[in-house]
Amino acid sequence: MTEQLAHAVADGAREITGVAVVLKNTDSATHEELLAADAIILGSPNWNGVTGKFKEWLDGTGQFWEDNPLVGRVGAAFTSGWSRSAGLEFTLWSLLHVLLAHGMIVVGLPWSDTMRSTGSYYGASAVGRVRPTDVQQARRLGRRVAEVTRRLFANGGDRIV
Repeated sequence: MTEQLAHAVADGAREITGVAVVLKNTDSATHEELLAADAIILGSPNWNGVTGKFKEWLDGTGQFWEDNPLVGRVGAAFTSGWSRSAGLEFTLWSLLHVLLAHGMIVVGLPWSDTMRSTGSYYGASAVGRVRPTDVQQARRLGRRVAEVTRRLFANGGDRIV
């Protein structure tokens, strides 16, 4: 489910002209690639929170906290799980916490009718299976992050520190 959402998020970001999208998982992503990105959208399945492997990878970004290389960049999060009450919101908050700890600008989802069933403005999510409304929500998140990033960095603008 999470991989399906990741592709939908990436598709949404690609809707914004001039945006380059790189889709990575923890097996192939490097911290150096993270530093090269203007925006970062984190996603994890909900396994009583963020997966252990991804949490370990995220903990490795702690080496950057004192130098603040991610300050002013844009971030967002998404997750999937088997039950709405199994901690999806906690997983989203855990991912957003990492972004906020780095001083990043977090983008969420504004209210829409699809949230009557999806339920989260913290980020995109899917429960049980990926429904068309989940794909729509994930695409919207990717598009919003790309649009905010494009506006912030238009004309070669510097990061907000």
